Amino acid sequence: MQKFFLILFLLCFPAFLFSQKISFEFDYAQFAYDTLSNYIEFYYSFDQRTLSFINTDTSDYLAGILHIEISDSAKPDKVVDKQWLLSNEIKDSSELNRNLVGVLGFILHKGSYRIVVTATDANDSSSLRTITENVTVNPFIKQTISLSDIQLAGNILPGSENTSSIFYKNTYEVTPLPAAFCGDNQLMLFYYTEIYNIQFSPGENDLRFDEIVLNSKGQIVNSKSKRINKSVDSRVEVGKLSVYKYPTDTYTLIIDVVDSVTNYGVSSSKKFFIYNPTVVSVDTVQAPFSPVLSTTFGAMSEEELDDLFDKAEYIATDNEKDKYEALTTVEAKQEFMYIFWKARDENPSDDKNQYFQDYLSRIADANARYTAAKKDGWKTDRGRVYLVYGPPSEIERYPNETETKPYEIWKYESLEGGVVFVFGDISGFNDYQLLHSTKRGELRDDYWQRRITVH
Repeated sequence: MQKFFLILFLLCFPAFLFSQKISFEFDYAQFAYDTLSNYIEFYYSFDQRTLSFINTDTSDYLAGILHIEISDSAKPDKVVDKQWLLSNEIKDSSELNRNLVGVLGFILHKGSYRIVVTATDANDSSSLRTITENVTVNPFIKQTISLSDIQLAGNILPGSENTSSIFYKNTYEVTPLPAAFCGDNQLMLFYYTEIYNIQFSPGENDLRFDEIVLNSKGQIVNSKSKRINKSVDSRVEVGKLSVYKYPTDTYTLIIDVVDSVTNYGVSSSKKFFIYNPTVVSVDTVQAPFSPVLSTTFGAMSEEELDDLFDKAEYIATDNEKDKYEALTTVEAKQEFMYIFWKARDENPSDDKNQYFQDYLSRIADANARYTAAKKDGWKTDRGRVYLVYGPPSEIERYPNETETKPYEIWKYESLEGGVVFVFGDISGFNDYQLLHSTKRGELRDDYWQRRITVH
């Protein structure tokens, strides 16, 4: 998500010395709701010093107007079109240094949305700021491990009993930090995230939870890992960063959850900015961060990597096979596998690689459906075709014909205008061999029937 940061020069001086234009920040994070929707929280922050007073006979108030419009890109109507009057009574001048911070939540169905947020001084309609975001909602409740967005916070109180607070959730009181900015008044940065579907895979193995902080050069400035068990299906993770130690820079917080047994991992990231003029930046000898470290490949052993590449040889080029065979270290193989699957990702802009996940799913399906004669399903001819081309549009099965051995005809309507694959159980051990195909590059035998005819 794009963030808006003030230039360093302005950070050194109070905003009201320059202009009375409203100072406003906005952020959001998505969390699970159900299989069709996510719950999206909007965090806002008004700098009270840039709001004008509302005077009454008994007290003085500062007030701002928050207007939120949410439009579904697939529909003409607005999903949300609301505004709120947000005010705070000022009892003494020290309260001006505190921001007016709040949170609003909405349930949004799966889809793409355009969000327009406008903040206006309640006494001066010309003093306003508008922020526009494009948001994609993909429900977190599904059949695999998933990870919510990261919410940055100015403070997190665990075990809070203040259940009436607008910041209360899951026994925590999480005060948002919409500006994602840390400085003299914000020496610690907190984060909140949720993990779902932890028990999706069998086994008692623990998951690995990684916390990584990168600077603007892509170098790791802090990292740590821990193990989390599968005793519950969802859980909350909170953490804090000692940002007073970091020099002025833009940073990225990366959270990974990895299950090395199933070769699956999820990742979420969030940018934040630190202004620390008293901390001297020291050149680091650490190598730039490799993206593979925050993916499932970074958690794989050499045996797991070799096994995965064996299963991927159907879609690998000869050049890629030669390169992998020449690799001698686990780090090189991890890097290779990351690049190999990233090159096949149809939507590289998001954190997940749907092609890779679909391929793993097909391997599991092939093993369940086509295992025969002590041969794993993915190693059979039907398994290979299923992995490379996906499920067929239609299957014609002939298991009990009197004049032929069992055979199947798979039809793919979307390939090359329509192609077929014919498989026959020649050996009688349920290991169906490819006999014929009209797909270019595959085995073609227009007289395939003779191979399955019973004499």
